[in-house]
Amino acid sequence: MRHNKKVNHLSRTSSHRKAMLANMSVSLITHKRIKTTVAKAKALRVYVEPLITKSKNDTTHSRRTVFAYLKDKTAVAELFRDVAVKVADRPGGYTRILKTGARIGDNAEMCIIELVDYNTTYVQESKSEKSQAKRTRRGKVAKTAEPKATDKATDKPASKAKAEKVESVKQAEEVKEDVVEAPESTDAKGDGDTNEKKEDAE
Repeated sequence: MRHNKKVNHLSRTSSHRKAMLANMSVSLITHKRIKTTVAKAKALRVYVEPLITKSKNDTTHSRRTVFAYLKDKTAVAELFRDVAVKVADRPGGYTRILKTGARIGDNAEMCIIELVDYNTTYVQESKSEKSQAKRTRRGKVAKTAEPKATDKATDKPASKAKAEKVESVKQAEEVKEDVVEAPESTDAKGDGDTNEKKEDAE
């Protein structure tokens, strides 16, 4: 029976276990994802998530407290400068464990533990889901009301503008016909004058 055994000692002494979890935390903060066994990942999650929560309050006291656990200045600086800003709106649950199967040799369960906000694949999927169009009860995509196209010069609806354009084109055609007919009459008169001149000459 394993009653009252909440902590997995990972077959290590207390000092060895703390040093290992500190090193794994530094690696996770630096590289944003690491590959390890499922047992170590679960122990690391309990160790590192309170430190990430602590980093949201950027004070000297918080930095010194986190440094006592990590013992690495560059990791502490990156945690407070970059990671804390990225996870500012997330109320806990900063890590994700993805199981990858058994390890060859000892058949240990392997996994990848990563910081949730640094996985771009899941972030893009969530954005695309939000951008999908809403569907009505009948299954058809709801049409959004499009603004009516207006004529920029007059700010009138497109149908009225088209009707006015058609009328103006018709008027222009009538004017052209009048212009074409006028020269024909002048030519006829000119022919008559030439004929009269020829008769006079005869």
